[in-house]
Amino acid sequence: MENNESFYNRSINTTLRIGFIVLLLVWSFQIIKPFIMPVLWGIIIAVAVYPMFIKLSNVLGNKRKLSSVIITVVALSILIIPSAFFIDSTIAGIQNLANQLQEGTLIVPVPDQLVKDWPVVGDELYNIWYLAANNLEDLVTKYSPQMKDIASELLGLASGLVSTILLFIISIIISGALLTKADSAEKAAKSIFNTLIGVQGDSFVKLSVSIIRSVVQGVLGVAVIQSVLGGIGIFAIGIPAAGLWALIILFLAILQLPPLLILGPLVIYVFSFANTTPAVIFLIWSIIVSSSDAFLKPLLLGRGVDVPMLAILLGAIGGMMMSGIIGLFVGAVVLALSYKVFQALLINDALEVDVEKSTES
Repeated sequence: MENNESFYNRSINTTLRIGFIVLLLVWSFQIIKPFIMPVLWGIIIAVAVYPMFIKLSNVLGNKRKLSSVIITVVALSILIIPSAFFIDSTIAGIQNLANQLQEGTLIVPVPDQLVKDWPVVGDELYNIWYLAANNLEDLVTKYSPQMKDIASELLGLASGLVSTILLFIISIIISGALLTKADSAEKAAKSIFNTLIGVQGDSFVKLSVSIIRSVVQGVLGVAVIQSVLGGIGIFAIGIPAAGLWALIILFLAILQLPPLLILGPLVIYVFSFANTTPAVIFLIWSIIVSSSDAFLKPLLLGRGVDVPMLAILLGAIGGMMMSGIIGLFVGAVVLALSYKVFQALLINDALEVDVEKSTES
């Protein structure tokens, strides 16, 4: 009877302890949940820029903290200045468009007949565009519910963009802090991989670093370059909301789709209102921007490892659905990393099986 009672008491104590630990873990996860994506992106940035950090540190006499501060300030400037520029451009363009609609001074050029030849959406787009050019009031009346939905979506996108920029700022600051502790972080990563995988942990750390740098440089880096160049061309030619168009180009480029899907229609629109010379220059610029990945990817991606584009595509889409724009970046890297690590694990297991068979025989 005493043994049963003692067992019963130990079971209750153990259950309470386990429940308390689970409660702490769940509670802690809920607290840090909003920071998971910024921390992940901060780690990815730190890994990607670490070689640059080491070179700068050596130039400055091994002053790591100073090197980290310089890289952080430069990264923040690269993020904040274009973001402020594009946001201001987008807001000004939307306000100007709204004012022209209210005052009835908005002039929409007549669409070119070539628009009808566009696949799938050509005829419908031509009809809407033609109606806008000839009777804008009828267009607004006819598509008023859809325009209200689009307006609300744009407002949501704008607020989400501002919060995303704040998350990127937090991530850059985190990456700067991690750079100063890079040696400790490397030891921790090797310890984790050695615990989870075994003696091959060090090689998996090197593989992970290589994959992160490959995707960040060869995919995300190219997408950012194309987005910035495309946005500059759109702003220079005078198309409203250049920041919004640049964001769409960034999204397409990460998904491995050509920016010409957006720049092409904009080129046709430019030819409908601009003089021939600037329109031709914008056309050439758009072609250069859209085809720039042909030489940028071998230059940047060639130094890393080959990652399937499908993994990047699914990772980018899934990450964006889960965590917004920052997930677009983090998802592409995480899924590519997971794919290559899983592939390496399979190859490693296959080699171990072969070794065991050869030993038995």
